[in-house]
Amino acid sequence: MPLPGNLLTTAMAVMPHQDVDRALKAALSLDIPFWPQLPRLNYYEDMYVQASEHFPGAMLDLENQRLSFSYDKFLAELEDTLGHMAEPEYFDISPTYSAVYHEFLKLDLRDRPAIRGQLEGPISFGFNVKDQDDRPIIFDDSVRPFMLEFMAQRVNTQLRRLKLMNDNAFMFVDEPGLQFVFSGVSGYGEAAARRDLETFFSYIERPRGVHLCGNPDWDFLLGLDLEVLSLDMYSNGERFVSYVKSIRRFLDRGGVIIWGMIPTQTENFEKQGLPELANRLKGLWNTLDKAGIDRDFLLSRSLLSPATCCLINPDGERTVEAALAAVNRLSRQLREELLGL
Repeated sequence: MPLPGNLLTTAMAVMPHQDVDRALKAALSLDIPFWPQLPRLNYYEDMYVQASEHFPGAMLDLENQRLSFSYDKFLAELEDTLGHMAEPEYFDISPTYSAVYHEFLKLDLRDRPAIRGQLEGPISFGFNVKDQDDRPIIFDDSVRPFMLEFMAQRVNTQLRRLKLMNDNAFMFVDEPGLQFVFSGVSGYGEAAARRDLETFFSYIERPRGVHLCGNPDWDFLLGLDLEVLSLDMYSNGERFVSYVKSIRRFLDRGGVIIWGMIPTQTENFEKQGLPELANRLKGLWNTLDKAGIDRDFLLSRSLLSPATCCLINPDGERTVEAALAAVNRLSRQLREELLGL
């Protein structure tokens, strides 16, 4: 079945909640729900830590909240891990590493238009996790190929479980590190990232998507073999819509764009009214319509979400939950106004 569009709602998974039930209720308030990641609950819930479960060489320091890597430990554990490569359950997220995931799997979500899971992507994981010499493991030619296959196994295992709950399940690969690739100082450039991501996605079952809140090379991102692209349009929308040819190619091959327009930081959320944000979105869509991308077609391939995750608000959950409610209101308004739904 094709993924839904028509301005239905979803959101990113990282949430500031420490109450599991409250976080899950918030996620279920959207058209396309997800299982929340709750790093304020405990360090296991950190998105990099969740991705590291069973990764050979990973060293988790819970007391100091530090994730690192030992090459000697990698060599010692690699053979055992390779022995599990044909065991999907080995690559699933355990209850220890997520307080919500297994509760989410118990729900009956067959009537939802879709559901979604997520895992940290290999580029970001490889930049963030450093070895005994304080060097990101993405630069290790003996570790990086295995990391791509390992992370793909983890994505596929989760996606298969979610598809048992809903035929339209799909995955976000969270890749905040992609912005760093194009900084000019990363030492790991566009050619390497394209090669590794093409390899990584060739291992992953469809449908698959990328989420990031930064400002990468949009031609690069739109050219990846993806079904879903989730972006911070609040910060980057005007720049994004200048990439008309790449956007058209992405949509023509069946891609879905998730327009993240509702800010989740308290200061920005309080100064931006819903009418202003709706007008900004309509302005972006009109720009593309004038450039030759039919607006009705575009909206049929579009979802709505908050702009970013947010863990820094002094009011914790309040603004984030208000932002989710605002996304739903924005969806109802625009679906009625533009789509007659």
